[in-house]
Amino acid sequence: MEQKTRIAVTGASGRMGRMLIETVCESPLAELCGVTERPGHPWVGEDLGVVLGGAPMGIAVSGDPLEVFAEAHAVLDFTAPAATVEHAALAAQARLVHVIGTTGFSDADLARLSAAARHAVIVRAGNMSLGVNLLVQITRQVAAALDEDWDIEIVEAHHRHKADAPSGTALMLGEAAAAGRGVALSEVADRGRDGLTGERRRGAIGFAALRGGDIVGEHEVIFAGEGERIVLRHIAGDRRLFARGAVKAALWGQGRKPGEYSMLDVLGLPAI
Repeated sequence: MEQKTRIAVTGASGRMGRMLIETVCESPLAELCGVTERPGHPWVGEDLGVVLGGAPMGIAVSGDPLEVFAEAHAVLDFTAPAATVEHAALAAQARLVHVIGTTGFSDADLARLSAAARHAVIVRAGNMSLGVNLLVQITRQVAAALDEDWDIEIVEAHHRHKADAPSGTALMLGEAAAAGRGVALSEVADRGRDGLTGERRRGAIGFAALRGGDIVGEHEVIFAGEGERIVLRHIAGDRRLFARGAVKAALWGQGRKPGEYSMLDVLGLPAI
């Protein structure tokens, strides 16, 4: 019988952490081998099944990521930038596949992730759904076909608890649009409008972020021309699609060479 991939989950008590745990446990190809929470969290030391409100699972919630990573083949990480960067160094030591769904990284954070990827496989994506990654590809193609007379606006909506804006997915879409036009997003992004801003800058890629209620994730890319608009839209109604994508990435990464990968690689889609 083929050995199952042993997967650890960080941030076990979080909304995505719980969903990842459930998805790993449902996979016939994976086995949940451990979970972590920050030191001092009330779950640390408790049986995972019990704190989740069910029967004991025989897995204690740990406050020591290195201890958990030592028993794993892969780790799923949807936590916060500072925690994920620390996890990356530990995952590199253990030569794990590190699947990262965390967003909001600084340039310095990304440099540290790149350093860790010299020793381990890192799969990082602002969104792990098939639909969004197809939308990324379509956005690039449409942007490449239209000139700067078409204004590009990216609108995203998430639940009230989301801490970063624009979302990682919105930035993925912005990067795709910029790549289609052959420019760097950092040179054309317009991420804030307030007050007397003047006319819209030709060639800019605008972002708008909405927050409210329990919205899982909605993204629109608007190409606005004279007398017509093209609107590309993706709506996520269930976080399970992100968790399923993360597990798929963890399985795909087994046996790969160290490096930085995206969900486009996992799904076999052309890179941006």
